[in-house]
Order: sequence, then structure tokens, then C-alpha cells
Amino acid sequence: MVSRGSAGGAAGLLLLLSLLAGCTSNPTPEPPGTSPPPDASQPATSTSPAPSGQTTDPPSYTQPLVLAVHRSRSDLDVSERLARRIARGAQTRWAQLDAGPGQVDVRRGAGSLQAAMSDPDVIAVVAASRVTPMVSTVSVGGVDPLRSPDTYPLTAPAAKEPAAPAEVTIVGDIMLGRRVGDSFASQRDPGAPLRPLQRRLARADLTVGNLESTLSSDGVPRQGDDSFAADPEVLDPLDDAGFDVLSLANNHTGDFGEHAFRQTLRRLDSSPIQPVGAGLDRERAWRPVVVCRAGVRFGLVAFNAIGETPAAGPRTPGAAQVRMQPRTGPLDASDLRRATRAITSLEARADVVIVLAHWGDQYTNQPVSDQRRVGGALLDAGADVVVGGHPHWVQGVQVHHGRLVVHSLGNFIFDMDFSRETQEGVMLEAVFWGDEFKAVDFVPYVIGPGFAPRLVTGAHAMTVLDLITDASDAPFD
Repeated sequence: MVSRGSAGGAAGLLLLLSLLAGCTSNPTPEPPGTSPPPDASQPATSTSPAPSGQTTDPPSYTQPLVLAVHRSRSDLDVSERLARRIARGAQTRWAQLDAGPGQVDVRRGAGSLQAAMSDPDVIAVVAASRVTPMVSTVSVGGVDPLRSPDTYPLTAPAAKEPAAPAEVTIVGDIMLGRRVGDSFASQRDPGAPLRPLQRRLARADLTVGNLESTLSSDGVPRQGDDSFAADPEVLDPLDDAGFDVLSLANNHTGDFGEHAFRQTLRRLDSSPIQPVGAGLDRERAWRPVVVCRAGVRFGLVAFNAIGETPAAGPRTPGAAQVRMQPRTGPLDASDLRRATRAITSLEARADVVIVLAHWGDQYTNQPVSDQRRVGGALLDAGADVVVGGHPHWVQGVQVHHGRLVVHSLGNFIFDMDFSRETQEGVMLEAVFWGDEFKAVDFVPYVIGPGFAPRLVTGAHAMTVLDLITDASDAPFD
């Protein structure tokens, strides 16, 4: 333990812990107007002065030379030979990419990425430094340029060494009680619902979900048959599946009263998984969680807009709350200010800010108007992405000043087997290079036997994704 009086020792310890966690402090930001990293046609140059009488070679930093396409043309893969022909501007037909009829319009230079965002016939040949989640990228020989840049074969000069990729997986509502709990109890295996996707979840650098239940039934159920309590033994399988952070900001963590709520907090505090969005008082419920993964500091904030779980008060336990449509509205300006303050408080502590929102109407893919309004305000406050839950269906993607609000990922594990849509969802898989959001994919699954999600492809996958595109802003529509 470091005493309050040993400030220098405390600072050194904090620096050491930061380095051991794989995260360092932010570099000094470039001043406004600084030129972006060079494109493939611009050689990198050195600005470091050479010792007197000596000359230096320019730094040999490289980055992937990416083939960027419209979001509707995801999951394309080509051979290295074809990729190099496209990069040179050779005439190419989409059939050569197994992507249907028509001629490919290969673009380079200024405006090419914008063209790929809006025109499905365009392939933009650009340096990876310019790529954003508004486009998809073509893999070459099975290698993704943004996830595996060191083994990707096409390269371009870079002005500085690119940051290493950090992969983030976020899933929707996880309910491990009621019939789900009965199912794995009969198998004596609390990890059974997670098993089909366990490896995929665990391979991400950061894995996040919404725990839609208490971890205690020691109390009176407050929502009848819709009161959800999971066996606390599920924490070990959730940890084994790679979950790093679980949101408790939802309308079911209070289902068995205050004692069970406090037990849930204690049980999570004793596990490797960090809770966010709930606490013993309002300050702790709104306190962001910061985790360091792959050299990136991720800050997370979560809130509940549905009610039912008590809102945390100045001295009483509960969830962080934003009152808004459709359940607790009209939109409360003071609640929204509290949310935006939690985000701005992360400016010096996090490279990437993720907000988890529990909001919206059930059983629809359309967000209510307050979701769009609040989502935009959270992004304006500094969030890099907002991800929602509660509707039990997937919902659309909102684009606000180049940043994203993903309104609902749908159920991840749930016993709502009364409709097709409540048994479908998507995992959000994102890639960050340092503080830069580079890519996002929506990976569809279906909840099947044992209430376990399993990946789907082909026509069924398109059915799931169509619910998202039907309610999304361009270029995700």
C-alpha cells in the first residue's frame, strides 16, 4: 500500500501498473491542420534531425494498402494476384470477386473513399490510415487488412508506425435465469448456453455484454414470472468465455429487491468481470469503467432508460438512469447532462469511449425518437460508439457526424422462443487502432437448442441483417 504522503512513489507505481496493463498515456495530439498520413503515392519522410555530418534514411514504416468497398459488399476475399491487379487499376469485373455482375470502378486518391461509401460499384484503393467503419474492406488470401496488418501482403508508406489493432466484441441481452437456468441446471453445466460461441467471444481483446438478471433470488420477485435471477455459478463460464465487462444498467437487476441487488454487486466484485452502470449510490452507478487491452484504454458508461430497477440515489443503491421515451419519459435534461458528464470525465483517462444504453420499444426494429436524440448527444459529448439493448429485436444503425449509434443488438441468450425475431441477434465486432475506430461487423446468430446462440450464414443471416439495414442510416441501409 502507498501512503498519501508518498506522491512520487504513487505516481511511479501507477505508471508501472499502466505499462504492465499494456496501456500508456496518450501521445501529444497533433495541432489542428496537421496533414494526414501519406497515401500510397506519397513516400514517408523523416523529420528527425541527423547528428552533425551524418545522413539518415527515412523511416521504413508501412501500412496496409486497402481495397475498400460499399458496406453492402462485405465478406469479400480475393487472391493476392487479383488484389495487386485491382490496386494497379486493371479492368476487373465483380464476377472475379464472386460478387455478381458488372464492371468494377476502381478509384484512387481524393474522393475515392467517399465514392465507395455511396456507390456499390466502386473499389477505393486507399491507405489503411484513411479507412473508417463506413466502408467494408476486402480480405486478401484470407487476411483482413485491419485485423491482421502485419501479415497482409499489400502495403503503402506510413508517416508513423501504425497502432496495433484491438478487437472488441459486444453482445446484447444475456438472461441466464428462468427456463435458461433450468436448462443448464438439468445438464449440470452453467456454461452450456455459452459453449457454441465461447471461442469466438474469448478471442476478442475486450468482450462486453448486458447481464439481464440478478445473481441472487434472495428476495420477493417484483415482476412476477418476468423476474430474472441467474445462479451465481454462471460467473465462471462468463469469465471463461472472455467477458471483461457486464452492464447492470437494465430493468431486471432489481427484480428481487435491494438485498439481492447488493449480493449481485458483491459477487461481481469478487470476480474478474467488471460491472458497469449500477452501484451502491448514484456516484458509483455512474462511475465509468476503464480497462486496458492491447495498448488501448477503453472507457465504458452504461445507463437504464426503462425503469423497474430502482434508480441509484445519492445514498441508495440502483442503476444509472436516463429518463426518456418510451417508458420513463419525457426526456429528462438533468439525467442526460449526468450521462454526458460521465463521458467527458473520460477524456483524459480513455482512448476509446463506449456507451451501453438500455432503451427503446420492445419487439420492433425501429428506434423511438428519443433514442436518436440521446444517442447524438452522447456522441457529441465524446463517445466513440453507443450500443443499445432491451428491444429484444435488432435495430438500426444511426450515423451522427461520422460516429455510430447501434440501437439494439437483440437477445444474446434468452428464453423468448415465441417469435423468430426474439431468437435472432448480432454480435458487434469492432476494430480500433489506438483511438481510431477502423471497422465494424455485425455477426448474425440464432438462439437454438438449450437457448444457446449459434452463428448462421446464407439466407438466414441475410434475414437477420435485413432488420438492421431496413432501419439504418446510410451507408448501413
